[in-house]
Amino acid sequence: MKAKWEERYGAEDYAYGTSPNEFFRAQLDQLKPGKILLPAEGEGRNAAYAAEKGWDVSAFDQSENGQQKALQLAQAKHVKINYDVYDSVPLPYPPASFDAVGLIYSHFGPEHSSAFNRHFAELLKPGGLVILECFSKKHLAYNSQNPAVGGPKDEAFLFSEEEIRADFPNFEPLLLAEEEIELKEGKFHIGRGMVIRFVGRKKG
Repeated sequence: MKAKWEERYGAEDYAYGTSPNEFFRAQLDQLKPGKILLPAEGEGRNAAYAAEKGWDVSAFDQSENGQQKALQLAQAKHVKINYDVYDSVPLPYPPASFDAVGLIYSHFGPEHSSAFNRHFAELLKPGGLVILECFSKKHLAYNSQNPAVGGPKDEAFLFSEEEIRADFPNFEPLLLAEEEIELKEGKFHIGRGMVIRFVGRKKG
């Protein structure tokens, strides 16, 4: 899996573009800036946007090429992000140290997803928010009709509302919905897809 992302992020162009994910942008624009963690952040499009909005940004991915391009993007936008390369938990951040976690297409796989998500929950302060957009299990049908829309081709890597509830049991769901959306993000997210969107507030 790491080799796939090193190859994809090693290209000159930004695989998913340099603009933030629209759902992430819309949610972030409603919030007072604080400290945010962005796992599986790839080439840094969401991290750079959060930094532009005044957030103290920590991000990570398993790809060194992703890290390099993210730092280049931040430099081009004249902002600072803290970006590390990790591929396992626990992460070296103190518990209850973030105001928000942005999980944008963070498909860690069936062996790791729940452990990662529950660890991210531990890193949030009481009252902190999870902002999540990931492909739904129903997305397989969209991918088979239009491979350009992207996303995992194994249902085990995709999400359901029930799995999100199970991974974040100590959260008040402000939004939890399965939605069909139109994606236009770089070369690899183009067309209609089915996603899970979740905004949850950690209970005190």
